[in-house]
Amino acid sequence: KVQEISGRMFKVVSRIGPPYLMRKPLIEGRPYVGNNRFEGFAMDLIDEICKILNCTYQFEIVPDNNYGSYDPKKKSWNGLIGYLLDRKADLAICDLTTTYERRKAVDFTNPFMTLGISILYAKPNKPPPEILAFTNPLSLDIWLYMATGFIIMSLIIYMAARLNPDEWQNPHPCDPNPVELENVWNLKNCFWLTLGSILGQGCDILPKGISTRMVTGMWWFFSMIMSACYTANLAAFLTMERMGPTIKSAEDLASQTKIKYGCVRGGATSSFFKDSNVTTYHKMWVSMESADPSVFEKSNDDGVKRVLSSRGAYAFLMESSTIEYEMARHCELVQVGHWLDTKGYGIAMPTNAPYRTGLNQAILELQEIGKLQELKQRWWEEKNRNSDDCKVVEESGDETAELGLDHVGGVFLVLACGIGVALVIAILEFLWNVRKVAITQRTTLMEAFIKEKNFALDFRARQKAVCPPPLEPAKKKSSN
Repeated sequence: KVQEISGRMFKVVSRIGPPYLMRKPLIEGRPYVGNNRFEGFAMDLIDEICKILNCTYQFEIVPDNNYGSYDPKKKSWNGLIGYLLDRKADLAICDLTTTYERRKAVDFTNPFMTLGISILYAKPNKPPPEILAFTNPLSLDIWLYMATGFIIMSLIIYMAARLNPDEWQNPHPCDPNPVELENVWNLKNCFWLTLGSILGQGCDILPKGISTRMVTGMWWFFSMIMSACYTANLAAFLTMERMGPTIKSAEDLASQTKIKYGCVRGGATSSFFKDSNVTTYHKMWVSMESADPSVFEKSNDDGVKRVLSSRGAYAFLMESSTIEYEMARHCELVQVGHWLDTKGYGIAMPTNAPYRTGLNQAILELQEIGKLQELKQRWWEEKNRNSDDCKVVEESGDETAELGLDHVGGVFLVLACGIGVALVIAILEFLWNVRKVAITQRTTLMEAFIKEKNFALDFRARQKAVCPPPLEPAKKKSSN
């Protein structure tokens, strides 16, 4: 009966809760009056309805700012539902969920928004890359086993080469009858062969005996498999973000105890878990009730703040539409899993209100022309300053992660350490050679040091003369 609604003024009660209803910021300190005090989705919704039904409205805020829950002790309703039952308002418009208990007390229109309960969670913080991230593809045990295998295989090749007669070669090929045979497989060369194999670089000398070739071939096979496994996992481990404990569904929440979770106390979400016959949801309700400190919050805003401040230690159960709005405001928030149920937001009114049919027709018309979706886009995206920034973050996060110095810094560190150790060994070898020259040439250490240093720093020199040891005095005298 749309004609009876024409020209009527509705008293609309609501509650403060963005983006459904918010107080307008003051401009130059001048206060607003009447409906101009507020803005939001609920204001635009009733405005569009009144354009169709030719009616007017006046907004009020419920004193306790509650949605409406029944108190069995007082046998009364609070919040918006209590306001309607006391006939203080004609309509209640906000993110008010149509539930069975509320439907027994008041009437609702057809849903103007369909949604479901979901999980609001904070995106895990990205830890800084490890300096030795290139070692992650293999566990510590594997690295230790490989190091042990490297040493053992080098010793096995050394022993096999000494036992195999084919490895004892003529040091002077021009002499067909040598007095002595030589074996090139000393410990240094054995370690060099196994190291070159595992690094894929090979070696300048190779075994000749059957047994030594078989041992070396098995080590090559082992090196090939381990190198392939390491290479296949290296890129994934360097670019993969190592996250802390995370969740993907309500089942994950129910099966763990480290991440606490809660909802608004006395709201439709808490009633859903309290009255649910699903084992998982009932288990979650028991966990929420027994949690200490309490995991319940007074409002969705408090729940969002707790999620942001907990750094992944708390998840908040709330309606998916509100989660979408909060995700657009805070880029670090994310919706986890699918909807746990399906329900809708409707306009509440006293039972048997004569204007319910007209409101249903207006909501259906707004839905058919796409006005409801337009209003949601306006307040969830266009009116939200941070929504564009969050889109940019999501687009940049979808790009292939590139490696930075933080990821491969450990490789440079190993290179620097290896060069440092090699330089120290080179200096020690140089000093040891100076000592040998001093003894051989019967000179002082300083003289030998200066001579060897000058030759080493003469970069034009390509050949080095071998100085024979000086003759002993007795030999000199006999020769004279």
